[in-house]
Amino acid sequence: MAHRPRTLPAALALVAALAACAPDGPAALQSAPLGGVQSCAPGAITGQGSSAQANAVNIWIRSYQAACPDAAIEYGSIGSGAGLRAFIAGTGDFAGTDALLTAEDQPKADERCGQAPAIHLPMVVGPVALAYNVAGLGDLRLSPATIARIFAGTAKAWNDPAIAADNPGATLPPTPIKTVHRADSSGTTNSFTSFLAATAGGDWSFGSGTSWKAPGGEERRGNAGMAAAVTQTDGAIGYMEWSYAQANNLDTAKVGNSAGQFVELTNQAAGRAVATAEVSGAGGDLRLALDYDTTTQDAYPVVLVTYEVVCAKGTRPASSTWSRASWRTPPAPPASRR
Repeated sequence: MAHRPRTLPAALALVAALAACAPDGPAALQSAPLGGVQSCAPGAITGQGSSAQANAVNIWIRSYQAACPDAAIEYGSIGSGAGLRAFIAGTGDFAGTDALLTAEDQPKADERCGQAPAIHLPMVVGPVALAYNVAGLGDLRLSPATIARIFAGTAKAWNDPAIAADNPGATLPPTPIKTVHRADSSGTTNSFTSFLAATAGGDWSFGSGTSWKAPGGEERRGNAGMAAAVTQTDGAIGYMEWSYAQANNLDTAKVGNSAGQFVELTNQAAGRAVATAEVSGAGGDLRLALDYDTTTQDAYPVVLVTYEVVCAKGTRPASSTWSRASWRTPPAPPASRR
């Protein structure tokens, strides 16, 4: 069964925020607790964005609509950057994103929302897996510096000395390394490169961001495209949200953290990394600051937090001619846990 990304307690705020998009605002809030739907709201809501959260969001949509047949919820897995652009343009009621609004885009999102700002609500924690497909290699440990060398193109074969140093006693094949990275604007790319920028030192000189900057490698769109490329190619390695690696039965590397450990990706290990995150926003904006350079014992350090970007006090349609009756009345999606 595919992995369901872990839900943060703070994600319960999403129920409030989406319900607050109704014409009557926060007073109309009817929340849904963990474990089931408490009440239903008729109407339609649409969102687009992060493919990293798509598996979880689609499960929640199916569960909610099964309990609430008068609700219509659509989510398009088009990537974080495209989702934010759609939200700012008014063609989506919310955006799913692994990357925060930039200082340039925040005012645009606020303007789209009218009288209230656009805010970030953490919804899903999705660990970023380093998934690989190398014949004869069933167990793999990679330090941040070695990962950087692989994706920068410095390490060119799977028996490279840096990989051998991370895996003493292992028999490593001379298979050429074939890296895969995202072609589209991606919060997963931002999280992965933020980890490398924070931990790999001089072995990574490409900074961080939603667009891939290192040379070489194969480009694929979305997490599904990344998983397909790795599955189909001997010698391949790519970064992707964990559920996509699991759904394709891909091996994943143990990743070195700044406590000096090589940590296997598990729910608990990813949770230890997220537990140290701090809220960096204000006024209901629940941006989280992750410490990719964590020294927490047994913490898996490559994680992303996916958000819903919503209007704090209701979503105004893009049309300049609108009325109170024309507002979409979004149902509150159920919170989820593993």
